[in-house]
Amino acid sequence: MMEILSNSLLDWSRLQFAMTAMYHWLFVPLTLGLGVIMAIMETVYVRTGNEQWKKTAKFWQLIFGINFAIGVATGLILEFQFGTNWSFYSWTVGDIFGAPLAIEAIVAFFMEATFISIMFFGWKRVSKGAHLAATWLTITGATISALWILVANSWMQYPVGMEFNPDTMRFEMTDFFEIISPMAINKLIHTVISSWILGSIFAMGIAAWYMLKKRNIEFAKQTMKVATVFGLAASIITIWSGHGAAQKVAEHQPMKLAVMEGLYTGSTEANLVAFAIPNPDKTWNNDEPDYLFDIPIPGGLSWMSFGDSKSYVPGITNLIEGGYKNPKGKTELSFFEKQAMGKTAKDALKKFEDAKKAGNTVLMEQYRKDIMDNVAYLGYGYLENPEDTIPNISLTYWSFHIMVYLGGYFILLFLVVGFFVYKKDLSNKKYILWACILSIPLVYIASQAGWVVAEVGRQPWAIQDILPVQAAVSSLSASSVITTFILFLVLFTGLLIAEIRIMLNQIKKGPEA
Repeated sequence: MMEILSNSLLDWSRLQFAMTAMYHWLFVPLTLGLGVIMAIMETVYVRTGNEQWKKTAKFWQLIFGINFAIGVATGLILEFQFGTNWSFYSWTVGDIFGAPLAIEAIVAFFMEATFISIMFFGWKRVSKGAHLAATWLTITGATISALWILVANSWMQYPVGMEFNPDTMRFEMTDFFEIISPMAINKLIHTVISSWILGSIFAMGIAAWYMLKKRNIEFAKQTMKVATVFGLAASIITIWSGHGAAQKVAEHQPMKLAVMEGLYTGSTEANLVAFAIPNPDKTWNNDEPDYLFDIPIPGGLSWMSFGDSKSYVPGITNLIEGGYKNPKGKTELSFFEKQAMGKTAKDALKKFEDAKKAGNTVLMEQYRKDIMDNVAYLGYGYLENPEDTIPNISLTYWSFHIMVYLGGYFILLFLVVGFFVYKKDLSNKKYILWACILSIPLVYIASQAGWVVAEVGRQPWAIQDILPVQAAVSSLSASSVITTFILFLVLFTGLLIAEIRIMLNQIKKGPEA
């Protein structure tokens, strides 16, 4: 039994982190989305003096506050896991990864904590302008918090601004501003703006419920007007940022892109999948077709990846076999060549350490050169087979396409609801109102699917090409991870149930309460 538990340590550690992250992400996008919506509503109140807008803004601020509090609790536990479950990762790159998280805690969290108190308790204590400023600064602080967390996450997927130091056996930062890479900025835009979509759908769904109940109609109309325009604008920006994200993935994480499309054999003028069913019998080294059924968009993947429909996009098989020209014009190495370089770096690290203990500076310099020449592929030295480099294809593929399909549906919903709320009478369109309500779980599915693509799609890497997850995990017993997994699952489920009950209770009371 203990042997089985020991072998499952990595799986349970990954499962615990995934569970914690997914629970946390139930709260974060609603915070980011509702934060801007409530600030817009209060801005309208300050400009017009209409007390109904004040009542509407205060209602959404209360819902925001309930969600914000639970999100903080889950976020703290998530960050602690880097030290408890992934201690080798934290020790190896803590100087780099810890910097943006420290800024997030010192600057952004302090900013949120300061101004959220003014927002909730300052309605009769400060001027309208000061209170409005506090509201905008609260959501600005939350967005800045997201920035630094996403900088850290993006660095794991595109490690820059650092170099390996054989003397300390750690990766050390060389340029802080290089860590804030274009990939990080694009990820920030895409993540935050897509959260605005979630906040808009959530607000629309609640407003639709009031319309179905024939109560608080003015409040519901105000909410619908803000949410539809805001959500539609966010959707358009998300399409643009999603295209940018795809180009960054194509350049820096081509295996993730290939898995997102279920593509095994690359080509110029590569097709984008409009819809397909991946072939479960297909592997990187057999002749089975990639799909059981597909509807392609000719040249679409090449254009999406590199802005040119004639560009070459490698598939899973090409990435393992190598030999093609990458976007920088260099011939890409095969898995086996990268594996050999990784093992050379690993062996040189051990020999360097032995030479250092023996005080042999000549050998130290010799092994130092071997390390630095091969360290870019250090992580491949921990992998045994080419299959180890392939993420879960079905999970990544369907998560990506479900996210895209639902994104298209949300745009249609914003257009239809916006038309009726501005031009017609929406309160009697029950089928549209029910569509708004039922879209709340759908937008959460889309949001979670996006993170599944981002994180499952980069496996097996904790740090791209440098550190696989099996080398990053802490030396714990699997039984202890299982125990904490169960405890966190019960705790987070309890918090989620409590939040839903509190929110539903407040929604039933309505904005007049």
